[in-house]
Formats: sequence, C-alpha cells, structure tokens
Amino acid sequence: MPAGHTLGKRERIKGRKAPAQLFDGSNSHSLTAFPLRVVFAANDRQGDQPLARIMVSVPKRLLKKAVDRNRVKRQVREAYRLAKDRLDVPQGKTIDMAFVWMDARLYDSATVAARVRNLLKRIGGKI
Repeated sequence: MPAGHTLGKRERIKGRKAPAQLFDGSNSHSLTAFPLRVVFAANDRQGDQPLARIMVSVPKRLLKKAVDRNRVKRQVREAYRLAKDRLDVPQGKTIDMAFVWMDARLYDSATVAARVRNLLKRIGGKI
C-alpha cells in the first residue's frame, strides 16, 4: 500500500480547541455536496504538522442508530483516505476540515466517495 494512502492519528482533529476554532473561526469556509458539508480553514504550518487534518460528524438527530452513524463515518474516512492526494495545499499552509453529514438516510460508498472527491477538488480551488 502506498505511504500516501494512510490516515494516521496525527491527521485527525481531536480535543476541544481545534474544532471550536474551526466552527467559530472567522477564517472558516463551508462547501456542500449533498449529503456532505465540509467546513475548512487554512492555517500557517508549524513544525512537522500534516498538510491536512480532518474530523467527521454525524448528528444523532439524523441517524438514530449508532451502527448507522459509525458506518457513515467509516465511509467518509475511507473516501478521504483514498482521495486526499487530490487536495492541493499551498506551501507553508495546513488545512483543517470537518465533514458534516446532512441527510437522514444512508448512501452507498461509491456515492460518498464521489462527494468527498468533489469537495476536496473544490477546496483546493478556494484556498
């Protein structure tokens, strides 16, 4: 497996500060490719930070069963893992992204992957 097709712990947004800055920040932008919405912000790169970090959110009010929420999160993470090389990050920058699910029904993995690729391509053009 190529080294670029991994999604390690360092490439995930965790804690309380980073998501709060992402959703409350004035430099955040949002794009939608139904049933996904991505909120993203470009920051200056410090040290050996990864080029991009992600988080996936699936609201409980939309998908009541944990098994369904986990399936969607798994689909989005896998689609991102395979398509993250399409993301064009400017030199000296890092991108934080939050994928938010917006529909009460499930989709097949091919549809989710197509939406993630679409969003990543559009993010590259917007930064």
